[in-house]
Amino acid sequence: MPQFDFDIILKTLPYLLREGMTFTLTLTALAALGGLVLGTLLALMRLATVPGLAAFATAYVNLMRSLPLVLVIFWFYFLVPYIGQVILRADRPVEVGAFASALITFTMFEAAYFSEIMRAGIQSIPKGQLSAGYALGLTYRQVMGYIVVPQALRNMLPVILTQTIVLFQDTSLVYVISITDFLGAASKVAQRDGRLIEMYLFAALVYFLISFMASLLVKRLQARTAIIR
Repeated sequence: MPQFDFDIILKTLPYLLREGMTFTLTLTALAALGGLVLGTLLALMRLATVPGLAAFATAYVNLMRSLPLVLVIFWFYFLVPYIGQVILRADRPVEVGAFASALITFTMFEAAYFSEIMRAGIQSIPKGQLSAGYALGLTYRQVMGYIVVPQALRNMLPVILTQTIVLFQDTSLVYVISITDFLGAASKVAQRDGRLIEMYLFAALVYFLISFMASLLVKRLQARTAIIR
């Protein structure tokens, strides 16, 4: 086993943070926000009384949760340009770009999981609150927007953050479409300088520390929420 070289980590740390971690955190934040919005809409569709909407949302969630994420990444990366060609009626596939494809993929994939989280949160709200809202003359949209969904978000916030941690870890799969995330940046340095052990151990340590610290924050938030409730 070659001598462990700490100096290579220090020399490449600015590059790893600037190019790799910035991309990873950006993709995580945007995909989590988009997935939460789309997941909430899917949850409301599944709980709606309209049969078509509920069936579509259920099929979407079951499909996404039954596929490996890496397969979905490949699928959207090669399929989205052709979808854009059909929508825009262009002569050739639309150039979407690797980042846009990755963002679309993670947003739509995570929406299926956020949908189940939000559906459980909405169903945890007592039905008497819905009846009270209707008694006040509010519509279904107003009851959900002003009464049910805000409470569901508070109840499900620890679970939502836990799923975001999983999303942060899953972003490393973008290496399959040649995007330089944090793990991809570490891999490039490792291959270039022949320091695989140092770089992969350092990448694993960084992922562990970020995920562990975030998990501790989620536990503290969950404890405070439990006291309030």
